Amino acid sequence: MQQTDARLVKRVAAHFAESANLKLAAAPVLGEPVAKAGALLAQSLKAGGKALACGNGGSAADAQHFAAELVNRFERERAPLAGIALTTDTSTLTSIANDYAWQQVFSKQLRAIGRRGDVLLGISTSGNSANVIEAIHAAHEMGVPVIGLTGNGGGKMAPLLGAQDVHICVPHKTTARIQEVHLLVLHCLCDIIDHQLLGARE
Repeated sequence: MQQTDARLVKRVAAHFAESANLKLAAAPVLGEPVAKAGALLAQSLKAGGKALACGNGGSAADAQHFAAELVNRFERERAPLAGIALTTDTSTLTSIANDYAWQQVFSKQLRAIGRRGDVLLGISTSGNSANVIEAIHAAHEMGVPVIGLTGNGGGKMAPLLGAQDVHICVPHKTTARIQEVHLLVLHCLCDIIDHQLLGARE
């Protein structure tokens, strides 16, 4: 068997270290907004609202991951919760993009199925995703609060988020590291939702 290149092993270790260090450094910065976002989601879901998530690329996968944890379950047995990823219906996505514009693929869906009392989770590592920004505008017009999950200073999304919204901005510039923290944040949100709806574990 060929011996593994020690330099590659070192590169892997560096990625692990950077990711772990970022998570530890981000915890005191993100703790309060994540807790606030989790409580907002729990309140909405308990009252019969929906969590509507959107993003592009890896953030689309995160939106789908989050919706799956709500509809199926996270770590505890409970009734299904109304989580919807606005990234999954290819006929809807492609028809909107073809007939109108890619920037509207999430906002048109939100206007169709969103209602006051729902929450929009907009995910963008850069904070500059045009279609997520359009969804934020639509949410505000409808009276739907927004949880913005970003990085790199929040980009164009940051100034759009108001007092009724929550901004969770990972303090880093590298997409991969931001996405790794985003996944942890989503799991924290799921845990808070379960805790708020089911109570503390015995």
